[in-house]
Amino acid sequence: MASKIGLVIRREYMERVSKKSFIITTILMPIVMVALMLAPALIMMMSTTDTKTIAVIDDSGAIAQYLEGNEEVHFITPDQPRDSVMADDSLFGVLVIERGILTGNSAAKLYTNAAGSISIESNIKSQIENIIETEKLKAYNIENLDQILDDVRTPITLQTFRNEQGKDESSSSSSAISYAIGVAMTFLLYMFLLLYGQMVMTSIIEEKNNRVLEIVVSSVRPQQLMMGKIIGIGLVAVTQILIWVILMTVISSIVLPALVPADMMSQASAFNAGTIDASTLNADPDLLHAISIFGNVGYILEIFGYLLLFLIGGFLFYSSIYAAIGSAVDNIQDAGQLQSVVVFPIIIGLIFAMTAASDPNSTMALVLSLVPFTSPMVMMVRIPFGIPSWEIITSLVLLYISFIFMVWIAAKIYRVGIFMYGKKPTVRELIRWASYK
Repeated sequence: MASKIGLVIRREYMERVSKKSFIITTILMPIVMVALMLAPALIMMMSTTDTKTIAVIDDSGAIAQYLEGNEEVHFITPDQPRDSVMADDSLFGVLVIERGILTGNSAAKLYTNAAGSISIESNIKSQIENIIETEKLKAYNIENLDQILDDVRTPITLQTFRNEQGKDESSSSSSAISYAIGVAMTFLLYMFLLLYGQMVMTSIIEEKNNRVLEIVVSSVRPQQLMMGKIIGIGLVAVTQILIWVILMTVISSIVLPALVPADMMSQASAFNAGTIDASTLNADPDLLHAISIFGNVGYILEIFGYLLLFLIGGFLFYSSIYAAIGSAVDNIQDAGQLQSVVVFPIIIGLIFAMTAASDPNSTMALVLSLVPFTSPMVMMVRIPFGIPSWEIITSLVLLYISFIFMVWIAAKIYRVGIFMYGKKPTVRELIRWASYK
């Protein structure tokens, strides 16, 4: 039995790993992911925008003189009548400040001659609010008010540490970085579950249409064939992840130290350990924390280790359902409706994972990270926050136990479905097939 399953696994694995598309996507995917993360910053650095002129009609007489322009917007106070200013198409827009704005009885209105800009609107709103606050403070007749406010304003750096019992030192943590890592790993897991699960289903449908399955099952039991396909395609996903782990390890241990200045690397390590005076930092704390994380090979191996465990468990769980669907239909079109049974829980898991990332300690996050249908995505987004180990272990145990049960059900549907042609079964019929002894 083991040798027959092994032959199927080898065939499914080698057929996909040997393709040029696998090699290309495996190498390019990390590059594409890094490019996508850096693209917004590069676009902002390289893009140049024309300065937009906004005419200010200030009925209050207290705002226009304090508005400050920048590279994006330039403010002018025209002498022409209001109607002429409003009809001037050469302007980007006209800002009308009503008379009672200082008392909060009226508002500022921006009339634009082109599509609006979030950054310009935010800039104008922020400036007007600051000007009104300053004007109201002047009413208190406090001497040297600007100097007092400058002295009072004190920015701080907040470092978060995990208080772990039995350890003398705690490492610094960042919710923002943990959120980013958790979301990235969850989307990666989501992509793999859908992509490789559908690959199992498509492979079975194609072989069923070509009547290859009828020949294969003459020497291999249907259950053996199903398990061979699931494991073989699953190993393709595992191989891809392992290659990415090697690439990330090389980047973390060799490339990153070579690109980042030595003083910043040492500062990042000291910041992460909590041994540096935060007032002496010359870089953003989140940036230093990100450098310390991506330069920590042990942490990268730990995260990808968990990713592999939940990928294997989630793939085995969902691919068995995909295999059952593939055996029950004759073409991809018929499979479209049935596979919503699989796709819907995966999407629900992704949606709730985004919610769990905002509050990883909530009761909802804990419950959904233990339910097998959603646990791969929800638990993966919580792990970077440093949740208790027993929750991870419990989630994995429940996931793998559920996989065994799901394979048992799917195998019953599979052994009946691969010999059925010409009729698309309903969900009720699939349940009836699963009840056969």
